Amino acid sequence: MTKVVNYITEAFTELKSNVTWTNWAELQKLTIIVAVFSIVFSLLTFGVDEAIIVIIKNIYSFLK
Repeated sequence: MTKVVNYITEAFTELKSNVTWTNWAELQKLTIIVAVFSIVFSLLTFGVDEAIIVIIKNIYSFLK
């Protein structure tokens, strides 16, 4: 149990002293970039999904 507590203590010390945290303005900018990319990627995925649905429906209607 001592090893686990020691590991957690060292991890927090590492986070406090050795990690470089971004400032608030850069964090906001990067968050907006990630949000915009996520929305664009989800819309592209939706578009491809809808296109595949139309293609499959056309194939099945052609085969009937």
